[in-house]
Amino acid sequence: MSIQPKLMSTAIGSMPFAEVEHALDVSLRTLDAPIWPQMSAFGLREQMEIQYSEGMPRAVIDEAKGRMYIDTTGDYSEAFAGFYETYMTAMDPDAGTGDCAAMAISEAFSHGLYGLLRRLQKLGGKRPWLKAQTTGPVSFALTIVDENKRAIWYNEEFRDVVIKTMAMKCRWQLQTLKPYAENLICFIDEPILSAFGSSTYVSVRRDDVVAAISECVAAVKAEGGFAGVHCCGNTEWTILIDAGVDIVNFDAFGFGQTIAMYADAVKRHLEAGGMLAWGVVPTSAAIREQTPESLAVKLEQVMDGLAAKGIDKGLIVRQALITPSCGTGSMAPADAERVFETTAALSHLLRGKYGF
Repeated sequence: MSIQPKLMSTAIGSMPFAEVEHALDVSLRTLDAPIWPQMSAFGLREQMEIQYSEGMPRAVIDEAKGRMYIDTTGDYSEAFAGFYETYMTAMDPDAGTGDCAAMAISEAFSHGLYGLLRRLQKLGGKRPWLKAQTTGPVSFALTIVDENKRAIWYNEEFRDVVIKTMAMKCRWQLQTLKPYAENLICFIDEPILSAFGSSTYVSVRRDDVVAAISECVAAVKAEGGFAGVHCCGNTEWTILIDAGVDIVNFDAFGFGQTIAMYADAVKRHLEAGGMLAWGVVPTSAAIREQTPESLAVKLEQVMDGLAAKGIDKGLIVRQALITPSCGTGSMAPADAERVFETTAALSHLLRGKYGF
C-alpha cells in the first residue's frame, strides 16, 4: 500500500494547552491529518512514557515521587504468563483475534484521545486522514528504569514486554480511530535515537533497535495504517528505513542536510513508495522569527540538496509531508499555536506552487 501525500500537513502529538476542546480546535483546523493531543497539562499520567503503560506487567506509577518504574523483583512468571496469553490471543498471526482492547489507553491517561473521539462522533462521517502516535519501544525502554534505576532495555525479558505492549497500543489506537478516517497514520516516537551510537548507549545494538521498531511497524501495517517514526534530532536514518517504516519524520529545520548523507537508502525508500515527513517548522522560540515564506526557502534548499544526490525532485515533493520539528508540549501556548498555523500555511503555500 502506498500513497502520494503531496506536502500535506500533520504534527507530533504533544500540545501545551490546558483545555481539550481548544487543543482539538487547533488540530482539526490546521492539519490535513489531525492528531489527538497529548496533554501533559493533565499531569503525570499523560507524560510521554507513562501514558502508554496501562496493562504492562509490573509497571509501578509512584505518584508521590512523580515517576514510573518497572518492578523486576521476585517471581513475575504469573504476570508474564497472563500478559503473553493476552498478547497471543490478539496478535497471533494465525489464530489471533486482532482485538487489542486489552491494551486500551483509558481516558484517565489520555483526555485528548477521548475528546477527539467524542468530537468525531458529533461531526459524523469520515475524515480523509487521522494520525495517532505511540512512544517508541526503544525510547520507552531506555528511559524507564527498574527498581535499581537501571534502564529496562538491558533486561531482555522486560524489553520484550515493552515492545509487545507498544505494538498493541499502536494497533488498538488504529482500531479505535478507524471508523472516523479513510486513512490512518501512526507515528512511533523515538527521540532517544538522536543519542544512538553515543558513549551513553554504546552497548545498544543496532540490530536490536531495528527489530524493536520493526515489531511496532508491523502492528501498524496489520491494521492497514501507515507507520512513521519520529526522531527530533540527528540519527542514523537507515535504522528507520531498515525497520520498514512508511514515513521517516525528522527535524528538517535543525538537521535537514543530514538526510542527504543516506541518499542511496532514501532513494530506495522513496521509489518503493516510502515518504519523508519534513519537520521544518521549528518548535522553539525560533518560530517567532519565521514565516511560511522563509521556511519554504529553507525546505527547498534541503530538498534540492537531496535531489543533487541523484533523487528526482518531483518524487521527493510528491512523497513529502510537512510537520513541526517536534512536539509543542513544552512551548508557550501562543508559540505552539503559531507552530500549527505556520505548518498549515507552509503546506498550503507549497501545494499551490507545485499544483497539488
